[in-house]
Amino acid sequence: MERNKTVLFFLLKFFGTYLVLFLLYSFYLSSTQKKESYFACAPITKAVANQTNLLLNAFGVDSKIEQNSNEVSMNLFIDNNIVARVIEGCNAVSIIILFISFVVAFSAGFKSTFLYVLFGSALIYVVNVARIGIIAVAIYKLPQYEHWLHDYIFPAIIYGLTFLLWFVWIRKFSKLKNE
Repeated sequence: MERNKTVLFFLLKFFGTYLVLFLLYSFYLSSTQKKESYFACAPITKAVANQTNLLLNAFGVDSKIEQNSNEVSMNLFIDNNIVARVIEGCNAVSIIILFISFVVAFSAGFKSTFLYVLFGSALIYVVNVARIGIIAVAIYKLPQYEHWLHDYIFPAIIYGLTFLLWFVWIRKFSKLKNE
């Protein structure tokens, strides 16, 4: 019976956290994205696109970004060729929400949970910016592999990192580490 309470409590914490963060993010998107007379991305999506562009330029890649005039996305160019569209799904916020929900569901103390959420979220964000930059260069240089790169290889990186962070959380920090 105690085991059932533990599972139920985990599910309530996970889905409760996920629902609250999802609703907050949905409100944020609805109040910052524009789709009527003109298109404009949410600030977080613009920031990811800008930081990807800065990263590419820092490594000597001739890149630029601009708001797509036909949809809510940022166009990413390399050598004046469009190689990618950075959309809301590319900003890693949905993955960060999933990450946070899992960590909270297996929470330890407030301080360790809070610090791990901050560290993990920042790491996912930074790796995501690098991932977008790498995929843009890879698609520019190897356009025949765009489908494999975009649909399989690069999601594996971000989801693999998230899974690894969850694994470390459970093994090293959560209340379950001693069970």
